[in-house]
Amino acid sequence: MIEPYESAFDAIPGSHPYPRTSRYHDAEIGVHRTADGTEVRYAERRLLPPLGEAADDDTAIHTVNSGERPDHLAQRYFGDPAQWWRIADANPVLDPRELTAEPGQEIEIPLPGGFGGTGGGVRG
Repeated sequence: MIEPYESAFDAIPGSHPYPRTSRYHDAEIGVHRTADGTEVRYAERRLLPPLGEAADDDTAIHTVNSGERPDHLAQRYFGDPAQWWRIADANPVLDPRELTAEPGQEIEIPLPGGFGGTGGGVRG
């Protein structure tokens, strides 16, 4: 859970280019220098933990219902529809729409401190 004072740091220019709720918050920021010496900052590659390393107590199972979308599930479980990427990271999909494309399929929902450890809470 993010404390109110911690989220205030996200509003300070230059404190970090991505807010704490972004999937890129923990990514290293690289600097590329062009031929004329201009610095170009970029987010370095964000690697996911191997799926097989997630313990059973790191995720909960959700059975997809007709009409659900990843952002709906993120709102339900984390209170923030922008956190859909946490669900995508915990499941072996290339396109997040695959998560909810088939009613009845089971997907994993990360628990607080689970897969990726970015906080939040499952509200079921």
